[in-house]
Amino acid sequence: MQWITRERPKIDRIACPWLITRFIDAAPAFLYVPPGDVLRIARETGAIPYDIPGVELTHVGELCSFDAFLGTYHLDGDPALQQLASIVRGADTSRLDLTPQSGGLYAISLGLSHLFADDHEMLRHGLVMYDALFAWCRFCQGETHEWPPRMDVGGIAGSLATGQPGAR
Repeated sequence: MQWITRERPKIDRIACPWLITRFIDAAPAFLYVPPGDVLRIARETGAIPYDIPGVELTHVGELCSFDAFLGTYHLDGDPALQQLASIVRGADTSRLDLTPQSGGLYAISLGLSHLFADDHEMLRHGLVMYDALFAWCRFCQGETHEWPPRMDVGGIAGSLATGQPGAR
């Protein structure tokens, strides 16, 4: 299927293609066009418009387009996707205090926009970013990064010190 939205995507307009690609459409094509052309080109091509006023897959109240996709495509039962939606919502609606991660997503999204003039190149890099953020939501909640690091003699450190695998 074809999907269409405004050019120069940022937060929601990268998050939604990530969701489409990973959970909705196995072979999507994304069109990024000037805002005034979205609905006309959608009619001409049959592309599904999103993240513009007046369409089904857009902001409603305090929710963003990512939330609309979750509901429309019945993906709102996945806790990791719900957490990702909160992060995206906070970044996309300038409520950076909504989650601790929203401000970071906002900063990285603006940085991507600055680095890539080509919308599809930006999307390619953004998909990796959202894969990583989703992996954190699903698998990495309990992981910490401590300083100073534990320097016990087991595991790899013990192997290096003694020459014996796993030696203590």
